[in-house]
Amino acid sequence: MSKVWIVDDDASIRWVLARTLRGEGFEVSDFANAEAALLRLKQEQPDVLMTDIRMPGMSGLELAEKLQKRLRPVPCIIMTAHTDLDSALASYASGAFEYLPKPFDLDDAVRLVRRAVEPLAGVKQADTNGASELGIIGEAPAMQEVFRVIGRLANSHINVMICGQSGTGKELVANALHKHSPRARAPFVAINIAAVPAELLESELFGHEQGAFAGAQSQRQGRFEQAKGGTLLLDEIGEMSADLQTRLLRVLSDRRFYRVGGRELVNADVRVLAATNRDLEQQVAEGKFREDLYHRLNVIRIDLPMLKERAEDIPLLARRFLRISAEELRVEQKSLSEGALKQLMAFDWPGNVRQLENVCRWITVMAPARQVSEEDLPPEVLQINKDTGPRDWERSLAELVRQKLNRGQQDVLTDLNKRFEKVLLKVALDHSGGHRQNAARLLGWGRNTLTRKLKDLKLN
Repeated sequence: MSKVWIVDDDASIRWVLARTLRGEGFEVSDFANAEAALLRLKQEQPDVLMTDIRMPGMSGLELAEKLQKRLRPVPCIIMTAHTDLDSALASYASGAFEYLPKPFDLDDAVRLVRRAVEPLAGVKQADTNGASELGIIGEAPAMQEVFRVIGRLANSHINVMICGQSGTGKELVANALHKHSPRARAPFVAINIAAVPAELLESELFGHEQGAFAGAQSQRQGRFEQAKGGTLLLDEIGEMSADLQTRLLRVLSDRRFYRVGGRELVNADVRVLAATNRDLEQQVAEGKFREDLYHRLNVIRIDLPMLKERAEDIPLLARRFLRISAEELRVEQKSLSEGALKQLMAFDWPGNVRQLENVCRWITVMAPARQVSEEDLPPEVLQINKDTGPRDWERSLAELVRQKLNRGQQDVLTDLNKRFEKVLLKVALDHSGGHRQNAARLLGWGRNTLTRKLKDLKLN
């Protein structure tokens, strides 16, 4: 029988976890602090440790680090209510097997413990060179998965594809991958492929020799040389021409290249990250993007959610952006009323996180009072029909569809259906006290259907 230790200063969490794991056949001991667990270590050692990060006295990260230094390292599952990138990175840096944000699903916790006791289970330890404040926060499950991937890649040189709509934070994630990699001391260089004229892009990437073309009055280094030893982000990679795709593939394969007009080979000691808001798989199918280049870049893929898919993160993000805006402008920080916050969470956010950041700047400058009411929000955020009540949901739906069609959005039914099912699931689970089988019965679904939809919609 595998031994699981639970260390958390919250007695209710210890009780629920211990009861659940014992019911699954594990031998469980629980401790209110790290010091008590260390005392028990003199007598025995667990097979799995589950510990909170922040507790009175020694932190869970310190406890995890001490356990990794023993003759037989212990898989550690780090539990935390502080759902930001720094917490995830610090967890993996301590040698954690996994990072589990609170509140968590008990089924997920049991599944992690089972994985941890498997003989080959484990995650390579991460060397983060010290966690830094990168501005990436989020409680939504999709963002927690992004944090996990960055943590697992923290000691890696492999190429990564970052996918997501404009404004979702692709460059922030690329910067985080660089800062928490072995290349962190070398340059991080980014180039937006779509922003450079096609005829100049080859020179921008690979540099040129003097006299290589009209106007080339001296030798110039390209972005690959500027990023030597570091990381190069190729943003909007889907906009690259077919000829340059061929050359880029050769460079990634040979790790060498010629400058435009040059005869001397230059080494390309660079980790390449690619970002796109396009469906590259579709472009490959249509013959617009080289399949071999796609697979060369897409070693690991990170999918960033749209802001409307992580509405629970809007209060966190808004508070941060309002604080940053106030500090930049040296004015008093604004706070959002409950009505204003509900309005922000109900908005569609076609510009994603970047649009929310701009709205917070607008609020900081334009809102007349420190407490921001719904009426103080910018016109773009306010719903056209403010007096819509619960019985007028069809009118609200019609207006939402109209807005999407006016913006040229396609596949509207798929998008709205996902949101509709999310609402159904959340309300039914809330009504049933989180009991999945009862929630499934209330909705007229089987339990397997409800579980699958929770996973597909990335809901806990």
